[in-house]
Amino acid sequence: IKKHRICATAATCLTVNNNTVTVGNNSSSHSSSSVVEPSIMTLGYAKHNDIDEDLYSRQLAVCGRETMRRLFASNILISGMRGLGAEIAKNLILAGVKSVTLHDEGIVELWDLSSNFAFSENDVGKNRALASVQKLQELNNAVPVSTLTTKLTKEHLSDFQAVVFTDIRLEKALEFNDYCHNHKPPISFVKTEVRGHFGSIFCDFGPKLTVVDVDGEVQGMTKLNDRKSRKIRSAKPYSFTLEEDTTNFVTYVKGGIVSQVKQPKVLKFKPLREALKDPGDFLLSDFSKFDHLPLLHLAFQALDKFISEFDCLPVAGAVLNPMAAMFGGIVGQEVVKACSGKFHPLFQFFYFDSVESLPVEPLDPNDFKPLNSHYDAQISMFGSKLQKKLEDAKVFIVGSGALGCEFLKNLALMGVSCGSQGKLTITDDDVIEKSKLSRQFLFHDWNIGQAKSTIAASAAASINSQLKIEALQNCVGPEIESVFNDAFWENLTVAINALDNVDARLYVDQRCLYFQKPLLESGTLGAKCNTQMVIPYLTENYGASRDPPEKQAPMCTVHSFPHNIDHCLTWAQSEFEGLLEKTPAGVNACLSNPVEYATSMRNAADAQAKDNLERNLKCLDRGKCETFQDCVTWARLRFEDYFVNWIKQLKFTFPEDAATSTGAPFWSAPKRFPHPLQFSAVDPSHLQFIMAASILRAETFDIPVPDLVKNPKMLAEAVEKVIVPDFQPKEDVKIATDEKATRSAGSVDDVAVINQLLLKLELCRNNLSSEFRMKPIQFEKEIFCSYYDNWWKNFGLRLDDDTNFHVDLIAGLANIRARNYSIPEVDKLKAKLIAGRIIPAIATATAMATGPVCLELYKPVPPKVLKHRDMKWTVWDRWVLRDNPTLKQVIKWLKGNGLNAYSISYGNCLLFNSLFPRHRERLDKVVEVVREFSKAELPPYRSHLDVSVACDDNEGNDMDIPPISTYYR
Repeated sequence: IKKHRICATAATCLTVNNNTVTVGNNSSSHSSSSVVEPSIMTLGYAKHNDIDEDLYSRQLAVCGRETMRRLFASNILISGMRGLGAEIAKNLILAGVKSVTLHDEGIVELWDLSSNFAFSENDVGKNRALASVQKLQELNNAVPVSTLTTKLTKEHLSDFQAVVFTDIRLEKALEFNDYCHNHKPPISFVKTEVRGHFGSIFCDFGPKLTVVDVDGEVQGMTKLNDRKSRKIRSAKPYSFTLEEDTTNFVTYVKGGIVSQVKQPKVLKFKPLREALKDPGDFLLSDFSKFDHLPLLHLAFQALDKFISEFDCLPVAGAVLNPMAAMFGGIVGQEVVKACSGKFHPLFQFFYFDSVESLPVEPLDPNDFKPLNSHYDAQISMFGSKLQKKLEDAKVFIVGSGALGCEFLKNLALMGVSCGSQGKLTITDDDVIEKSKLSRQFLFHDWNIGQAKSTIAASAAASINSQLKIEALQNCVGPEIESVFNDAFWENLTVAINALDNVDARLYVDQRCLYFQKPLLESGTLGAKCNTQMVIPYLTENYGASRDPPEKQAPMCTVHSFPHNIDHCLTWAQSEFEGLLEKTPAGVNACLSNPVEYATSMRNAADAQAKDNLERNLKCLDRGKCETFQDCVTWARLRFEDYFVNWIKQLKFTFPEDAATSTGAPFWSAPKRFPHPLQFSAVDPSHLQFIMAASILRAETFDIPVPDLVKNPKMLAEAVEKVIVPDFQPKEDVKIATDEKATRSAGSVDDVAVINQLLLKLELCRNNLSSEFRMKPIQFEKEIFCSYYDNWWKNFGLRLDDDTNFHVDLIAGLANIRARNYSIPEVDKLKAKLIAGRIIPAIATATAMATGPVCLELYKPVPPKVLKHRDMKWTVWDRWVLRDNPTLKQVIKWLKGNGLNAYSISYGNCLLFNSLFPRHRERLDKVVEVVREFSKAELPPYRSHLDVSVACDDNEGNDMDIPPISTYYR
């Protein structure tokens, strides 16, 4: 589906003046000091509606709308379409630039198939740019991809905002860079190359690039309301000191919202000709290799000199896929920086090597001879024996999202699991969603709703038809060990995590630790990425260290005293869950199994049970809806309860001049004094809340939604029919203020109230049809059905055509509550990102992470070994005894190796201890003892059990030995 784009001349200028944003043509420079002057280079803009928030939600969370608008106006040239060029093109097309032009005058060679995922065997002999264009275009139909196959001239470059060269001689690069540097406006220039295990990048973004990363009212000290940026010091959680003379300021009283403002930074790039002689500081990628960088700076120049004189490379022109993937991610991100002014760019040289991946043992020179295969580039670096190991590897990839897609592509190009003995198993229980298409490049819009692993496996097989791959739709965990059983893990060569949750990562880590299998771990968060190699006998495992748990806002803060939008969104999600999921589910439980339901409530007998019963009773008694007008009434009364009555009660209980027990003002930072709202049918946000709440309420009662929701005027008329009762605050209302308090335990009063509520609920149940059930609604941030119409847009609301109203309701709840407390509101996308706990992500960081991970597959890893007599073990080891040995035989085997066992256990169950005489009766068995005393179920797919043994050596020294696996089948 072709996506509409704003043309390059229809740029937009935003001028900020106090709280007003004026939109006009970009015919003059910005007139307000609040907006940073863009770089001399062209920074285009696109219309707000051009950003497909469903497609780019994760990228918007990283870059913001301004960066995306500038990207949408940027035309990019990529010269050189071997593996590196293809990776850069992929990442920029996924990022959503305006257009990409592929330039290459060369033809596809057989060994190009191991680095460029867009090539197939049928492309050998064809022009590299022409052979790449179709697959690259399929990544994003909104980004036109064109080709240039003739000799490149300086005049060609003037059509682009950024140009990238991946295979160019230094003499020509100097000529092109001079032209780009002096062009008005400057054209961002990137020269990059990968040669075997070595890579380089040079960036020149013009004589002057402004890096822009720009991110209420105060009572008393009113001079702070001029919205100027001010330097501060002595910053504390809720206070700071101004770095200026405030003696003439009125005394500060309270209030105000303070935001951190990142100051723009102007970078002056040197042209390549000058930078070669005076490179300045190199960006360090490995602190153990600081001395490599000046050598690599000279080595790449020497290599270019060699090629210029002899018209060939010294040995081979190997472009390794992991290096291409890594540098494709880095260069792609540098182009994004150049076009947007977002994030600090490389300044100006970057060199990287992975010499530790090279073989260390002596090898036969004949092992490096080309075999006329896809993998001759790798063979020239590592030899055919390692290539055979890669091809016969048995690999398990867990997850086929963004990381999983990149891994599949990389492994297919490397030939991993492509041999007769190889097998790659990938599993993922998720389906493809639109928001994933901007990073998960193996998927297309016609795959939405299909199983991720199946489509990813099919796409990987199209990259390399020799790939032996099996796709499964299982999650990983103890509950499916019948699928990923002992035999599966024992036969693996390596496991690769491509996951987005910690629990699954920890489970795979424990399985790899137990079966002594390498685990390649990685992850991304926005523009950041990390990798961790878990290697048997050499490294600690993934679970050896943990991140601290996320801090949760206190209940009282969320419920009554929010001071940021996150608190409002947390409250909104809680209300959504309570009103639309828990209450309908509780009602159904009551109607289906009233005796069991009543018993569970009485057993709980706490404040939570009481709250649940009150909600359920209210839903069936006063809140039962039979018509859509009932749903509108319910939504209007919820507005009154949430944003008017509760705030009035809060102000009544804690007046603005209230004091704490110590005499301090109760409403001091971070608390914000609230104000009740007045409902207005002409306020778009109020009416949008009523609309979303009414539609979802109707869904829980299976009530058809009428056409009136399509027309704001008709909906407003329905709202006006609602009679809102008067509200008077009460004296005896208790409002929690203790930040350390949790839900209180049950009391005698709670038990009595619960019994009364159960009686009332039973009366309601008797008045309902036996078939009556409600429909619980679980929060889904990306499942769509359509109700909206263009009338809403004419009313002044920016509404997506595809929505399930879940995010609309949560955003409405949060923003109107924020208005109560004078907290800055957020748009629907921001609410979706926070409430949906959407992890910011971009394709460039994903690609960058998978490159170093795949480099690990090349590395020889000598193990570290501990010894006792002639025995060797590490934390990775497991000793195996077969033929169903008894406890006595286990002890005897250890004794023969100089180890004296005095205690044997299975999990938390003690099987044998030499101090207990009766335990001697157990020595002639193992399995029977485990079943009898641990009450453990031994599943049919399990053929062994693991026992832990405490022992010492003959000198009485305690020995920490590995687990012992006793096979009983």
